[in-house]
Amino acid sequence: MRQAFTESVLLSLTGGSLGLLIAAEGTRFIVDFAFPRVGELAGVPIDPSPSVPILLFAFALSLVTGIVFGIAPAWVSAQVEPIEALRGAQRSTVRTGSTQRRLLVVLQAALALILVSASGLLTVGLRSFEHQDFGFQAGHRIIVSFDPHLAGYEPDQLHRLYGRIDDAFGRIPGVAQVTLAVYTPLSGNNWGSPVWINGHNTPGPNDDAESSWSRVTANFLSSIGDPIVRGRELDERDAPDSEHTAVINETFARKFFPHQDPIGRYFGWASDSPSRYRIVGVAKDTRYLTFNLDKPITPFFFLPEGQRDLDKDTGKERSSGSHYMQKIVIVERPGQSVSYDAVRRALASVDPNLPITTILTFQQQVDGVFRPTELMARLTSFFGLLALVLSSIGLYGITAHSAGQRTNEIGVRMALGAAPRQAVALLLRGPFVLIVVGLALGLPVTFAISGILASQTFGGDPHLAAVEAVATAVLAVTGFLAALIPAVRASSISPCEALRVE
Repeated sequence: MRQAFTESVLLSLTGGSLGLLIAAEGTRFIVDFAFPRVGELAGVPIDPSPSVPILLFAFALSLVTGIVFGIAPAWVSAQVEPIEALRGAQRSTVRTGSTQRRLLVVLQAALALILVSASGLLTVGLRSFEHQDFGFQAGHRIIVSFDPHLAGYEPDQLHRLYGRIDDAFGRIPGVAQVTLAVYTPLSGNNWGSPVWINGHNTPGPNDDAESSWSRVTANFLSSIGDPIVRGRELDERDAPDSEHTAVINETFARKFFPHQDPIGRYFGWASDSPSRYRIVGVAKDTRYLTFNLDKPITPFFFLPEGQRDLDKDTGKERSSGSHYMQKIVIVERPGQSVSYDAVRRALASVDPNLPITTILTFQQQVDGVFRPTELMARLTSFFGLLALVLSSIGLYGITAHSAGQRTNEIGVRMALGAAPRQAVALLLRGPFVLIVVGLALGLPVTFAISGILASQTFGGDPHLAAVEAVATAVLAVTGFLAALIPAVRASSISPCEALRVE
């Protein structure tokens, strides 16, 4: 007897919810991720009330930070020599605490460069992967996730059930086409098995004969916009009592049938017969896996939902679980939209006990794949911007403090004929050195971290050097402007006023 369980976990994210469905049949697990519209997924409600432990931790951390950074300036001021204080701050040549301040600004500049570069790399890489050719069309399509297994359906009841679903959904206003599949592209699911090509030797344990696969109803490939490049797609001709057929993707054809026409050729499971499925079509490569997005698309084949795979020795269904369709694809008519309530009513008219897990657009399913990376990019951008602001404030403070200490010196120089631009250059010399030192310290670390991040997330982003150059330029320009403001203000003072300052 089959046993199944379902566990739902909801995690709130910006702009939607993340749904996680884990279903188990025996030792086979199916994991399905979905990112529905806000309010479209019925599940466990998320408590919006604040967490007391987190609030207490934040309060304690803020208190300790305020005390530590409040005591630090007082401690620095206490180190001033009495004789220097009596001489007057404006004439003092001793820069008390200046080393610590300069070191802090250098570290801020280096950290800002690292964070700005990382955020730029994530953003550029994310946009590149979001706009790649996935091999299908996501617009004007709705994905309905459901589970007939949980409603108690047996394998021999499924074919008739899917026919009723097709009829009920086809009557919804605005629906152009309805198909079903075990899983859809970028849905977070994957089935795989080694295959045996007719005419080839039986694949061994070390042979690379693995291929992903899925069962689908008639005209599924056209419903997701995956074009057939050779032959035909699976349709009504692939009935339960007809010859077993399959459609493969281009990568499957290149890998197992190099320099050959795969149409009419046969293959099967590695542990079964190599003559089980006849290839009737080759579909364009479509990205189904939500991992290894930086890697080439893997081999894939599609099997008709209604055809049974009986084991040649036992006579039992070889993969009965693969007939439990998990996804319903609804194609909307041009210029029309399908109501989610109409979808629910249509499925309830077929069987009120059929559970709907999620209803979302195909585009939302695609966007959901990149949502964790997008969230990480936003957080990194926020902290990069914060570090950039802090380093700019530090450079501004250093320049303003230096200008205040050297007001008398600037007055003397200008009284002796120095131009204001020379005074500005004098005051910018120190901050410019700090910027250069900060960039010199940050660049090696930035290249190391960004290189690791690119290889782990995007497989070695080709725009790495360009991102580093832009981040360095942004930090340099921002720091220069932050230091320029107090320097220009100090150079605008008249010599008489500067010489009068004590």
